[in-house]
Amino acid sequence: MAKKSENAEEKKLTVEEAFSEIEKKIQALDKEDISLEDSFKEYQEGMELLKYCHEAIEKVEQKVQKIAADGNLEDFE
Repeated sequence: MAKKSENAEEKKLTVEEAFSEIEKKIQALDKEDISLEDSFKEYQEGMELLKYCHEAIEKVEQKVQKIAADGNLEDFE
């Protein structure tokens, strides 16, 4: 059985690094000679990276909204 790859959070990627990885996945998927198995793997890893980015951006948005609401920064858990 294949070992599951580390997710973006486990790798401690920044959002910018995750977007860069997504771009690499897109480029791999654009290749004409990619196998079905490899294309599925690239797609799945890309979707995991997108989810990581979405969650990270949401956390920042919540902090910004909290600052705007009361002027104080508190950790949002």
